[in-house]
Amino acid sequence: MIDDFAKDYLHGDLREVREVMLRKLDGLSEYDVRRPLTATGTNLLGLVKHLTVTEARYFGEVFGRPFPEPVLRWDDLERRGTDLWVTEHETREEITDRYRRAWAHSDAAIAALAVDAPGHVPWWPRPDVMLFNVLVHVLTETTRHAGHADILREQLDGAVEMDPEGMVRRGQDAAYWARRHAEIERAAQAARSR
Repeated sequence: MIDDFAKDYLHGDLREVREVMLRKLDGLSEYDVRRPLTATGTNLLGLVKHLTVTEARYFGEVFGRPFPEPVLRWDDLERRGTDLWVTEHETREEITDRYRRAWAHSDAAIAALAVDAPGHVPWWPRPDVMLFNVLVHVLTETTRHAGHADILREQLDGAVEMDPEGMVRRGQDAAYWARRHAEIERAAQAARSR
């Protein structure tokens, strides 16, 4: 029984964080979802594209259930990293729709397989895995990138993944965050001068 509970729990968390990733794109221009926001070029739509490949490969080929669309290969060194950004010819809708198709494919695999179903990840040092290992890995990967997306979105327009009405009710409006920022800056300056 703990196996079903663990699988359902992890799968539920994965479903939630997938939606978080797509909400990070809401209300942004084509430029803002694509523009490089770090020195390495990290961008919001590129993170979604990358997670599509992650889900398609881990819940697909690892369990002998290949995703029905072409997916970047792990051993294609010339194209490595191209899943982290979006060309001018790829639309936001194409990227987000493909992510949702990857979810559906992943969800079908998760539903069909037992939590201890064997899989094989040839690019891992210990390649023999179970669905449990892959669920934890993909949830961790998606959550990590959702954290990146939180920071990128906040840099773009100050939006944070919180209920805006609840934030205002608790007094956490723009003025609150300005005071908090100033308080943290003061503490950092004081620590530097010690």
